[in-house]
Amino acid sequence: MLVLVAALTYAFTGSAAQLGWIALLAVAAAPSFLARGHAVLAPLGRFGEVVVTCLAAGSVADAADAAGRVTNGFGAEAVLPYLAVPLLTAALRRRQTEGMALLGASAVTMAVSGFAFGTLAGGYYAVCVQWLVQGAIITFATETMRQLLQPPDPTPQPYAEATRLLTQLRSVARSLPGATLDPGGISEHLLEELRVVAPGHRAAVLSASGGGRLVVLAQTGAERVDWETTLDADSGIADAWATQQPQTASRSQARSHQGGDVSSLVVPLVAGVRTIGLVILETDASGAYPSAVVQAVTEVTGPASLRLEAALLFDDVRSLATNEERQRLAREIHDGVAQELVMVGYGIDNAQATLPEGAEETAEELRTLRAEVTRVITELRLSLFELRSEVDRNGGLAAAIAEYARTLGTSAGLRVHFTFDESTARLPAATEAELLRIAQEAITNARKHAGASNLWVTCTVDPPYAEIEVSDDGKGFADTRPDGRYGLTIMAERAERIRGRLKITPRHPSGTTVAVVLGTPPRRDSVRDSVSAPEGE
Repeated sequence: MLVLVAALTYAFTGSAAQLGWIALLAVAAAPSFLARGHAVLAPLGRFGEVVVTCLAAGSVADAADAAGRVTNGFGAEAVLPYLAVPLLTAALRRRQTEGMALLGASAVTMAVSGFAFGTLAGGYYAVCVQWLVQGAIITFATETMRQLLQPPDPTPQPYAEATRLLTQLRSVARSLPGATLDPGGISEHLLEELRVVAPGHRAAVLSASGGGRLVVLAQTGAERVDWETTLDADSGIADAWATQQPQTASRSQARSHQGGDVSSLVVPLVAGVRTIGLVILETDASGAYPSAVVQAVTEVTGPASLRLEAALLFDDVRSLATNEERQRLAREIHDGVAQELVMVGYGIDNAQATLPEGAEETAEELRTLRAEVTRVITELRLSLFELRSEVDRNGGLAAAIAEYARTLGTSAGLRVHFTFDESTARLPAATEAELLRIAQEAITNARKHAGASNLWVTCTVDPPYAEIEVSDDGKGFADTRPDGRYGLTIMAERAERIRGRLKITPRHPSGTTVAVVLGTPPRRDSVRDSVSAPEGE
């Protein structure tokens, strides 16, 4: 561009002296060319190019008028094409604000140059306006042209994108301490960190669950603290959730606190703009949480919020994938093997109906075979029911276990006895799902292998404590069938996943008791709503 402008300048003016402007322009362009990435020198260089170009326009137009080669100020056309260089450079670097400033500087300098060199003629105005308009087009249209000319990125397919994200999540999870994304484990680690900066008597981590309620992920201190788990109550918990700011109070956030001096601190766990949980700290003393302690606590909870959000999201993805897979298996069994077995049963019925007289031995074999097919179909239907069983958001864990036990008890002729003691507070959804599966496996084992007549199901839920117990009056562990032992292994793995304890003991005088225990047994004076069904109902 410098060579072109130099040639046009000499052609319009016939004066070598005017080429000094081109040399000055080369000097002004040096910083933006040699230090193009510098945050200060490069913009100053482009500003210098604009000023020199517009000053040269007035001088060259005046010299061209004097030489008589180009008149009426049109000689500015020789230099002004260089104006595109700094403006285009700023636009390509996506510095639109700088481009607008360069345009403003160009207009002012053109006016000053025309007045200084006495070239305020119509042609000079026309040329200046023309290049200002072209400069504006360069400044504002370059980014749009870049986007239009850039080949579109291929839109990833939903499942391909999901695979990519889950692969990344798996890699990240393996690099974490303990290679886990367990919300309970992360919450317990957070409480251990907070115990160093803010010692207290009680602490808990709560997260949001369905129905506008909170569930306890981890707690420390007393054996049982009946935390307020609703967000519509007048409490520091509700205020911290709504304001996303730490809240201190001189009263306990537990519904069953006995009174006395107490200080509580509720810190929201915020990830981005969303509150994902709360940390509650309490001390049996007044004024225990000054601003310095609050600041120290928030410095710990800030990074922990992101870790906990990742764990909760991973838990949701895992639960969703598991439920979808269970539903898919149920559909395939119902539409495939179950229907084919029904057709086999119909075939056996037709064969029985067409048997000739006297074929008693064959008829007996067909009746035996028909009974076996009926038994397998019944087992499949119960398996479908088990696959489709879930803990309803409104019904709760006890209701889901009761429905399953009633259905299987009726099919096996078992007398089922229920004892339920369930708080209005809820466990985390993933924990409820695992407890339901453990109870289902225990009930199924009793029905299939124990040869029992009675089944006792006890469900005690008082978060974060829970205990599910299934007892039968069958033959105990005399049956060593591999599938029964495999069921016990599955139950143990599920209990370990939710940090629970599986206990299998003989029942006197006969039978087996399978129990899974989560947390520490609560005090019996805790606030709860109990639902207990008499034996036999």
